[in-house]
Amino acid sequence: MISNIKTPEKPKIKQSSMIFDHFDPREDKILRIIDNEGDVLNPELMPDLDDEAIIKAYKSMLFARVTDQMAVSYQRQGRMYTYPPVLGQEAIQIAAGVIIRENDWLAPAFRELAIMMAKGVTPKELFLYYMGNEQGSNFTKAKHVLPICVPIGSQLLHATGIGYSINYQKKDEVVFTYVGDGGTSEGDFSEALNFAGVWNVPVIFTIQNNQYAISVPVKSQTKSVNLAVKALAFGIPGIKVDGNDFFAMYVAYKEAFDNARAGKGPTLIEALTYRKGAHTTSDDPTKYRTKEEEQEWDKTDPLMRLKKYMDKKGIWKENEEKLIEEYKLEVDKQFEEAENFTPYQLDEVFKYMYEDTPEILNKQKSDYEQYQTWKENRK
Repeated sequence: MISNIKTPEKPKIKQSSMIFDHFDPREDKILRIIDNEGDVLNPELMPDLDDEAIIKAYKSMLFARVTDQMAVSYQRQGRMYTYPPVLGQEAIQIAAGVIIRENDWLAPAFRELAIMMAKGVTPKELFLYYMGNEQGSNFTKAKHVLPICVPIGSQLLHATGIGYSINYQKKDEVVFTYVGDGGTSEGDFSEALNFAGVWNVPVIFTIQNNQYAISVPVKSQTKSVNLAVKALAFGIPGIKVDGNDFFAMYVAYKEAFDNARAGKGPTLIEALTYRKGAHTTSDDPTKYRTKEEEQEWDKTDPLMRLKKYMDKKGIWKENEEKLIEEYKLEVDKQFEEAENFTPYQLDEVFKYMYEDTPEILNKQKSDYEQYQTWKENRK
């Protein structure tokens, strides 16, 4: 667990130097800047972020948490289908959200609510998706965001392919993509990283190591000293980062981002964190993890740590309870808009599969229309 990992000796390096060279995953070093109490451990590594940027990042993390918790509540009320909580992993995604630009790409898995919103995806669109409406993947204000990808690891191949096209077209774009610790056991993970290295693509791969792939713990997933070390097999930089430390995540992303833009290729970041909620709302984590473990990881909560840092610096002046109530009203408004959205059109199921719709799909559509007619006549 994060709280039990030995803090590395203070590196005598400047922020502009290669952090990846100083935190060798083979030695199981971890990049950490603030501790659980919000105290700065490595002032030499503190990023150049002003107070306003830090406050904005915290607010984004808080909004993501409120949205996530309300999404679970909506699902429990039967108003939305299965949902994968992001609770506890906000620092990872908002640190990337501070850096990612409009033209950069995001290839998410299914637990990326925070960075998707940071990229411009609205809660309404995410709610539509989890209501089973494909319009929830039509991101009207978010450029270069791929749809949520549920098949484990396949989004990594998409990211590598996009990275190849960026190089081919000589564009100034970077791809951010995510996978869980369990996804590193998939063949797609190895294939994506292998060709990312071969092609020197501008892709930042993030492993959100939240300790469990549904109920399977990391110790049953790999015998490697950590997950970041897997980068070495593919000839690319890798680093293990305290995923609940916003500043550490920002510093790792910034260097990876700058390297990608400079033509130095891909990076693998292992973000060590904890999935505070269930794998999805269909899961019961009490079946495979203890209350004691959860309480220990609670001490590392990313929002709590950043809030303690801001309090000690005297830069947080907001009434948080009032802010949360404002966020709840906004989320509820967007959920109601999703709930009252135009009913899903039957044509959406069949029209865009093929340029010339095959007869079998025409028959399926006709059969369903007859069923709907029969259903209406029964009323």
